[in-house]
Amino acid sequence: MKLVSGQILTKLYRPPANSHKGDNGRLLIIAGSKKYHGSLVLCATMASKIADLVYIHTTPANVKLLQKIRGRLSEFIYISKRELKATLKEVDAVLIGPGLIPNIQTKKLISWLLKNYPQKKIVLDAGALRVLDLKQLNTNCVLTPHLGEFKSLFGRVPILPRGGGGSCREFLSKLSLQHPAVIILKGHITYICQNGQIFYNTNGNAGMTKGGTGDVLAGLLAALLTKNNPLTATAAAVYVNGKAGDKLKKKFGFYYSASELIDENRKILK
Repeated sequence: MKLVSGQILTKLYRPPANSHKGDNGRLLIIAGSKKYHGSLVLCATMASKIADLVYIHTTPANVKLLQKIRGRLSEFIYISKRELKATLKEVDAVLIGPGLIPNIQTKKLISWLLKNYPQKKIVLDAGALRVLDLKQLNTNCVLTPHLGEFKSLFGRVPILPRGGGGSCREFLSKLSLQHPAVIILKGHITYICQNGQIFYNTNGNAGMTKGGTGDVLAGLLAALLTKNNPLTATAAAVYVNGKAGDKLKKKFGFYYSASELIDENRKILK
């Protein structure tokens, strides 16, 4: 079990000087609902700071809201259901789940996506985790559950001592060999595992329990995933988001918002 440190940032892709539009990441985000429209705005805003092109697809009920705040969303490209297949051919990665309602329509969409695009790097977050079929996972997938979602997915959660313990390490190692995806277990210590490898991250603080911080992490992770392998992108995103939270805590104590994490994340990555 290894501690994630700032060294992970040296492994990230850096845009070359001769880059052209789209060379440095193309991302599709499938997110949001009438009830949880803020999730889409947060994850897409974060992602647009990193990836060259961010496409968004959301429910019809959310489209009207997007049109009202179009000025704030000028960096995103809205696509309809008819444009999904064409867009999926173009993008490097997909984020699905923030703000989605976990219903039969969401389940069918996720199943279709995993079945038809197994080579595509995909982050499954929030609502997507509630209706996910674990048998469809592959090594290009990243799961982002908190404790409650983790228990719903896998039936139980391990005992989580600081720095990991024998039973925790054994449980996560076995789990990661049963499921090929990168699996995050978010908490005051965040664990990341895949194929028997386990990493843990200790930065971050209680100010990050606010709604929306997970959406920011999902957008950050998905954007990094466009140009990095799943394990590197995940470890880097978890580390950066936690460090951003710690920087905000020094300024404001525990009283900061999810949206404030976005600019702090960008500063750490530059």
